[in-house]
Amino acid sequence: MEKLPLVIINSPTATGKTKLAVNLALEFGGEIISADSMQVYRYLDIGTAKPTMDERKGIKHHLIDVVNPDEEFNAALFSEQTRAIIPELAGKGKTVFVVGGTGLYIRALLKGIIDTPDVDENIRNHYRRLRDTHGKKYLYDLLLQKDNAAAAQINPNDSVRVIRALEVLEQTGESITVKQKKHSFADTPYKTYKIGLQVDRQELKQRIEMRTDEMITAGLLGEIKSILDMGYNENIKPLQSLGYKQIIEFLHNKYSWESCVDLIKRDTWQYARRQMTWFAADEEIKWYNPNSLGEIRENVRNFLKESKMV
Repeated sequence: MEKLPLVIINSPTATGKTKLAVNLALEFGGEIISADSMQVYRYLDIGTAKPTMDERKGIKHHLIDVVNPDEEFNAALFSEQTRAIIPELAGKGKTVFVVGGTGLYIRALLKGIIDTPDVDENIRNHYRRLRDTHGKKYLYDLLLQKDNAAAAQINPNDSVRVIRALEVLEQTGESITVKQKKHSFADTPYKTYKIGLQVDRQELKQRIEMRTDEMITAGLLGEIKSILDMGYNENIKPLQSLGYKQIIEFLHNKYSWESCVDLIKRDTWQYARRQMTWFAADEEIKWYNPNSLGEIRENVRNFLKESKMV
């Protein structure tokens, strides 16, 4: 079966992916599928940097505002839903753009999900209790002792992934990294052109700081208060993400407003560095300066011609 063409735009936060995607979608009659693990949630608009209504005008965006903040969404659901959308768009002659900074979602779409056991709630709750009692560092140190290879690939503060690695080890006796290596990744039904936007580190840091200030000015604090007023628990996954977590801690008088904003900037920069490491490992990505729209447009046109889309 002929593989469907996808244009994928993936690079760290604040590099200009949304602007580029909208320009290309307008140029090539396309629609955009968001590959952002936070933009799927309703009500979280400012802090997740969702495309504005102006940016969405004339360009249909998929997988934005599809679940409530307390509902489950993950890489497997993203892959399943995206794989249903892509052939539908291709059947209408639309160019499909998959755009976002969540590398795990893009990998799940292109290469499938590794074979791990179903969640054992008893085991998961055991590790959650350890985390709640002793803290995230205790849990990460436990993983370091039991599975150093898995720990090396996980951020110490990402307790969800730390717990999953511990679960898989306990349930199967095998490291999650071994399962990842065993996975053949043969399940790739698409022909892809991957675009990455490369920004000098100092410039990217400045972009992150500027965007954080813009989010604050746009009303991020009010957005979070509004979500909490709806009755959502502050500990749900989306409200523990960048920007939301720090402001909730500010509301608990953990630190001053100035310190809160500085923490958002610092933590977002650290997140961007992890994204850079993830995407740098993908040799298929063609890297461009964000201002190279003409060159990017020409190369996308050539890719689509080869795929018989233009």
